[in-house]
Amino acid sequence: MRNRENEKKLKDIIYVLVGSVILAIAITSILKPNGMITGGITGFSLVVEKAFGINYTIIYYILSLSVLLLTRVTMGRTEAGKIMVFSVFFPLVLIVFSRFKMNITQNDLFLASVYYGIMAGGATGLILKGGFSSGGTDTIAKIINRKLFRFMSISLIIAALDMGVIFIAAFIFDTRIAMYGLLTQIVAMKAIDIVLFGFSSKVVKLEIISEKESEIEAFILGSMRRGISKYNIVGGYTNLNRVKLITLCSPRESILIRDFIAKTDAKAFVSVLPVNTVWGEGIGFDRLSDE
Repeated sequence: MRNRENEKKLKDIIYVLVGSVILAIAITSILKPNGMITGGITGFSLVVEKAFGINYTIIYYILSLSVLLLTRVTMGRTEAGKIMVFSVFFPLVLIVFSRFKMNITQNDLFLASVYYGIMAGGATGLILKGGFSSGGTDTIAKIINRKLFRFMSISLIIAALDMGVIFIAAFIFDTRIAMYGLLTQIVAMKAIDIVLFGFSSKVVKLEIISEKESEIEAFILGSMRRGISKYNIVGGYTNLNRVKLITLCSPRESILIRDFIAKTDAKAFVSVLPVNTVWGEGIGFDRLSDE
C-alpha cells in the first residue's frame, strides 16, 4: 500500500514538473516574443513589465510567493500545500527559460494565440491532474470568495479576474493584443478540459458519498452556485444508510469541488462521469427551447 502511495506521489510530482516546463516554454517562446498577453498572474506580470519596465519574471515570482503566503494565512496549511511546489519551482523554471531567445511562431498572432492556449492549457491540466494547483487566479478566487464575496461563485470570480487583466492590457498594450489575449484564454480553458476529461465532455456529473455531505452540499450550493440532487442509499458492504450527492458542473469547477472534498473528507467516494449534453436551465447547459 505504501509503495502504491509513493508511486502516486511521484507521478503527481512528475505531472507538476512536466507541466511547469511546458508552461515556461509557452510563455518564453510564444507569448513574450510576440508581445502578447493572457489572463491571470502571467498576464498581470507582463502588464506591469510593459507599464513600469520591471522584468516580468521578477514580478511573477513576487506574486507567486505572495499568493502562497496569503493562502497559508487565510486558508490554512493544506490549501497552501497544494500550490507550494508550483509557486516555488515554476518561477525558477520561468527565469531559466527566459534566458533562451526562442520564438516558435513569428509574425502570426493568431497561430501564436492558439499554440500558446494549447500548451498553457495542457500544462495547467497536467498540474491539476496531479492534484496540485497553479496558485494563480483559481487560488485568489477561493480567497476572495471565502473572505469577501461569498454570494459569487468561484468560477465567476476567476472569469472576472482573468478578464480584468485583459481589460487593463487593452490600455497598456492595445485593443488588438487584448482580443488575442481573450483567444488564448478560451483555447487554454478547452485544453485544460481535454487533458482532464478527454474530448467528449463539456459537463461532468459528480456522484459524492461522504460523512460530511452537509458541508460539501453547502460548498457546492453556496460557493460554486450549482444545484444538487440527493438520494438515500445503503452500502452493500457496511449496510449503512448514506446520502449520495449528485451535481452537474464544468470540468474546471469539478477540480475546485474535488479540492474542497479532499480537505473536508479525505475518505469520501467521488465518481466523475463525462456528460455530452445537458438540456435545461444552468450555466453551460443547452436550453430545451430556442425561443
